[in-house]
Parts: sequence; C-alpha cells; structure tokens
Amino acid sequence: MIGALILGLFAGAVGRAIVPNDAFEGMHGPRSWLVSVVLGLAGAALGWAIFTAGLGIGDTDMFDWGGVLSALIGVVIVLLLVGFVSRRMGEHRGSTVRRA
Repeated sequence: MIGALILGLFAGAVGRAIVPNDAFEGMHGPRSWLVSVVLGLAGAALGWAIFTAGLGIGDTDMFDWGGVLSALIGVVIVLLLVGFVSRRMGEHRGSTVRRA
C-alpha cells in the first residue's frame, strides 16, 4: 500500500513535469501532492491495462516499481485527456453566451 502511494507520487510528479501546461499546473502545496498521487495511481492502472492486460507485456502486479515506465506513460495519457476534456468543456461553456 505504501509502495503504491510512493509510486503514484513519483509517477504523477514526473508526469506533470513532462507534460507542459497540464490542467493542474496552478496547484501548490498538499493539494498538488494529492493530485499527483491520484494521477500516478490512475496512470499506473491505465499503463497496466494497456501493456499487461492488453498487450501481454510485463508482470501481473499493477502498482509495483517494475511498472514505473508504464505508469509514466499512463500519467501522460491521463494528463493529455484531462487537458483535452477541460479545454473542450471551457470552449463549450463559452460558446453558449450570446453576443449582441
């Protein structure tokens, strides 16, 4: 359990450093750390699903240090998807305003 949280924090922090202008870049302090852990765990789960479950590459443990690379790839994918969705939602809300 502690190893999964440390993996999540590491993968989330490195993934956020890799992706420029991510949706969470304005956060600071404990909230930013929590977002990094959640992103890292979500990225590890996505990386495991893609590589181990989907392609048959890797071991069967989802949150272990052997899957750091797949977790980083998963975090980057999650950050790009969150950024895309947040931009689309922002554009959608902005386009409903009528101008005279």
